Amino acid sequence: MPEANPSSPFYQALRQALAQRGTSVSDICPDDDQVARRVLHDYGAMFVGGQNILPPPVCVFTSEDQVSQFQQAAGRVAATTGDAAIELQPAAMQALLRAREIARAEGLDITPRDGAEAARRDYADTVRLWNSRFLPALDHWKNVGRLTEAQVDRLRALPIQSQVSEVLELETKGIFFSKDLSKSVLYSIAAPGTSQHIAMLAFDANEFLDARVREILAAEGWFQTVLSDLPHFTFLGLSESELHGRGLKPVEANGQKFWIPDVG
Repeated sequence: MPEANPSSPFYQALRQALAQRGTSVSDICPDDDQVARRVLHDYGAMFVGGQNILPPPVCVFTSEDQVSQFQQAAGRVAATTGDAAIELQPAAMQALLRAREIARAEGLDITPRDGAEAARRDYADTVRLWNSRFLPALDHWKNVGRLTEAQVDRLRALPIQSQVSEVLELETKGIFFSKDLSKSVLYSIAAPGTSQHIAMLAFDANEFLDARVREILAAEGWFQTVLSDLPHFTFLGLSESELHGRGLKPVEANGQKFWIPDVG
């Protein structure tokens, strides 16, 4: 699991952002919770966004009640884009609709990938999506002899948070749980209770390969922040020129730019 570097640009910016909200790093991500710390490093850009968004109070939600309470506090608005009704935090939705209007004026479009779950998700959604990666990967690694039947049975029976911890440990040995089994599951789907979609600050776009669409979204505060999750955009409510100052660094992957926490 990654070690926290308190002097890194991201942690400096994070402490400042959280202090403005009356909380601290240890409040949202306990020092002894290595899974939460990994989630913070991979998905943490949303915690250093602008003042017009509400980040989650924790790195890992553990129940539907927690998620519901947060989403009610953050507020959400709905809109129909394409054939899907999606929900986001108010500022995120306003920015997305502005971006879509600009795109359509140029003969382009910005539409949700996989319908409503392209935006807001609840806790049960994240569990379902976790299982869509976790269970097939268990079968694969058993079939190729990297995991025994006893190991697979034990992993299936674990509580969800323990499953996540054990999966991340297995991935250090090259036993990956992403959809294509080539990378960490966290670059394929969020661990239960950790998704930026729960925060209603994420949108998966069908048109992610279009450089002009990415440019339009960035101009409205939407950036790719989860490395290698190509369709996934995060609303930060900031201009690109502000991102370095928020402890984020640009990394190129698959010909696209991702702004990820600079924890080095």
